[in-house]
Amino acid sequence: MTCSKQRAAPGFARRKSTKGSALLAVLWLSAALAAIAFSVATTVRAETDRVSTAADGLRAWYLAAGSVERGIQWMCWGPDFRNPDGSARFWEPNKPRFYLSYPSGEALVEMIPESSKLNVNTASADDLLRVVLAVSGDPERSREIVQAILDWRSPAAEGPTAFDQYYFSLAPTFRSRHASFEEIEELLLVRGMTPELFYGNYVADPEGRLYARGGLRDCLSVWGSLGPFDVNTASPPLMEALGVPADGIATLVSRRQARPFRNMGEVNDLGIPAPRLSTGGNWIWTLRATARLRRPDGTPSEVVRNAAAVVKLLDRTRYYMMPVHVLRWYDDAWSQFAVPPFAGMPGVGGNPVAGAPAQ
Repeated sequence: MTCSKQRAAPGFARRKSTKGSALLAVLWLSAALAAIAFSVATTVRAETDRVSTAADGLRAWYLAAGSVERGIQWMCWGPDFRNPDGSARFWEPNKPRFYLSYPSGEALVEMIPESSKLNVNTASADDLLRVVLAVSGDPERSREIVQAILDWRSPAAEGPTAFDQYYFSLAPTFRSRHASFEEIEELLLVRGMTPELFYGNYVADPEGRLYARGGLRDCLSVWGSLGPFDVNTASPPLMEALGVPADGIATLVSRRQARPFRNMGEVNDLGIPAPRLSTGGNWIWTLRATARLRRPDGTPSEVVRNAAAVVKLLDRTRYYMMPVHVLRWYDDAWSQFAVPPFAGMPGVGGNPVAGAPAQ
């Protein structure tokens, strides 16, 4: 009897060891499957979010592009169509912007005449220096940029200039055109220029919140003028360069946001010095649309896209069917209004966002 019990003990131990190994294998397999399932779920979620963001971005871009097209159409109709109170039904030549509301979102269309910008090809060195200094705030850098602009648009001398030697050291190498700027984006190539200076950048206010500030693109143009400049759309740095005092610039910007100036008499009534400023006389315009989607609950989304076009108004008596000619189209155009809404700033449609004060 004792021998029998002693012989059974090794078999029982083997069966117990086999059960333990099987349980351990099942646990390891479950852990591996759980890890695989977690990885797949994470990947699927990330791809779903990525596709959703891309789809929202595409929808917002179509909203912006369609708003530019609508703005062009409204320019074609012009002031011919009037409301019962006598106001323009679609667009007034002095109106700097208008808002469009759609079921899926909102769009702001800026109407920027090129006559509200300084002509980069014919402006004097002093005017260019004042404008660049107003944007950059750095005198030494401003002088370098102005010298580079003058070198770029001046006829070539015998042999490469000092700026050409600098451009030869870059990769890829290139040489100054030594001719007029054909596109304002050529400014990005001149020595000392940066995308932040050209397009604009975000600046912190006294409370630490960021707001967008325009760049040289809003002050200079190949279709610009030497003055007078449109008071309804001239950028604050350009008005500063023209000699308008800082408090006067703030007053002009606040007043024209409420309603555009119809004539310079309204500006003079404010008692603000406005050298080289005027109204009207605009033939080439930049239409820049900033579109923002709307969430299902009605709040504005953070998905923002921009589109823009440069158009020329033609003689309405000769080109009645389509008195606008599109000179250039931009699939992407940065705007100061392309800022995600947060408490403390106005929304695209002018309505305050979640505790933001009225504009």
